[in-house]
Amino acid sequence: PSLFSFIEEEFKKFLNQHITDPKAEFLIPLTADQFIRSKKGVIKVLPTNAQWFGVTYKEDASVVTGNINKLVEEGAYPNKLWPQTASSL
Repeated sequence: PSLFSFIEEEFKKFLNQHITDPKAEFLIPLTADQFIRSKKGVIKVLPTNAQWFGVTYKEDASVVTGNINKLVEEGAYPNKLWPQTASSL
C-alpha cells in the first residue's frame, strides 16, 4: 500500500481503540516508522528550512491559522492548496 493508504488504515484502528479518549494522539511519525519497518515501502524525506506548524489540540488551531495566513499574505504559501473539484462542491 501507499504510505497514505497505510496511515488511513492505521488511523481507523486508532479511532476504534481510542474513541472515548479525547486526549489520545495519533502520531504520524510512529506510523511512518511502522510503515518502513514492516517493509511496506520507503519514505524519502526532503530537507527544508521552512517552519512547520502542528495542531494537536483545538487551542492550537488559531495560532496555526494565523501563521498560515501570514505566509499566504507574503506569497510564500498558496491561498488555495488544492483546486476545487466538482465532487467538493
